[in-house]
Amino acid sequence: MRNETEALASLFEAAADVRVRAHAPYSNFFVGAAILDEEGRIHVGCNVENAAYPQGTCAEAGAISAMVAAGGRRILAAAIVGGPADGDEIQCPPCGGCRQRLREFAGEMTSVHLRDAVGTVTSLPLGELLPLSFGPESLERDRP
Repeated sequence: MRNETEALASLFEAAADVRVRAHAPYSNFFVGAAILDEEGRIHVGCNVENAAYPQGTCAEAGAISAMVAAGGRRILAAAIVGGPADGDEIQCPPCGGCRQRLREFAGEMTSVHLRDAVGTVTSLPLGELLPLSFGPESLERDRP
């Protein structure tokens, strides 16, 4: 397995590469996400807007769908980049819905990495982005 620095660089490279393929004709805000699964594979997604605005898909949701389609079930880390199509990256944290989507497959200590135009990386555990979260274990109960 690669070391953490190489793994993070690979995640950001994958997120940046897929970001340019986003379909964002309405907001002109392009987002790319890359997630690392339990097998060490990277899965990517980009935002896909729709003229019927609520029908769009976030980059994180696309990456999670790609992971699940490939057989992955656990997110070990995520990297997200975003910004205007013709502009620099800005710190682009996941929206509330995507924080919950990430939580379905990741624990509270799973790192979510954000990068800006000058390469400054902010890394936060998912639990800080989504405190007191409701996850799959919240539905577990003792069975006779």
